[in-house]
Amino acid sequence: MDHISSLKNPRVAAWRSLKEKKGRDTAQAFLVEGPRMVEEALASLFPVRTLILRDGYLPPFELPETVQTVSLPEHVFRSVCDTKTPQGIAAVVGIQTPQLKGTRLLALDGIQDPGNMGTIIRTADAAGFEGIILSPDCVDLFSPKVLRATMGSIFRMSFSFPAFFSDSLKTFRDTHGYAVISSQLDGDPFFERKPIASPFILVVGNEGNGISDEVKAGATHRFRLPMRGGAESLNAAVAAGIMMYDLIRSELP
Repeated sequence: MDHISSLKNPRVAAWRSLKEKKGRDTAQAFLVEGPRMVEEALASLFPVRTLILRDGYLPPFELPETVQTVSLPEHVFRSVCDTKTPQGIAAVVGIQTPQLKGTRLLALDGIQDPGNMGTIIRTADAAGFEGIILSPDCVDLFSPKVLRATMGSIFRMSFSFPAFFSDSLKTFRDTHGYAVISSQLDGDPFFERKPIASPFILVVGNEGNGISDEVKAGATHRFRLPMRGGAESLNAAVAAGIMMYDLIRSELP
């Protein structure tokens, strides 16, 4: 195990830069913190480049010999981490996501809030969705707040980042036979729909503006959730969760 004691060490500076998108883009890597997230990363298809331990910390699992491990004094370790009270272990993980796959997919059209993004990914994992398509104007998938909100689910999902989001959905529709389900305030009643068999893609839109007109135009189905109270709309993550679980439920025998 290597040991680094200086805040000025170039490797430490590189790890600190992973808190910002520019640093992550340059390194093509991101940082996860805490034993649960690190263990999830090690068990996934994501490449773990380096394990970083606070001096004296004993992880609750065996560290793989194939991954480089570095220990840091507490003040240096804290400088690398994004959380106020780091748990003693972190990992540098390469941005090399598993190839998109599955018959139940989610497409996120301009989701901006990190908490929403992470919650949607976690809920998609729990509901049995297999992959997520992200538009270019979504919040960075690998930001620390998004990663924490996923609670490790990011490591069990596949992802796609098409430059031309609506064209990608049309390809799934026309070439691969996917139903494209748009969640929008002016759609048909969601709970009155006829059964929709997989493969399908559920599209969830931006918190303020919803789904773009181009994506709406290419959808095969357009639905809204009922608003029986005074609220005009639901939080994006809540709406996504309701629709994901009901789509899965309706597939069950």
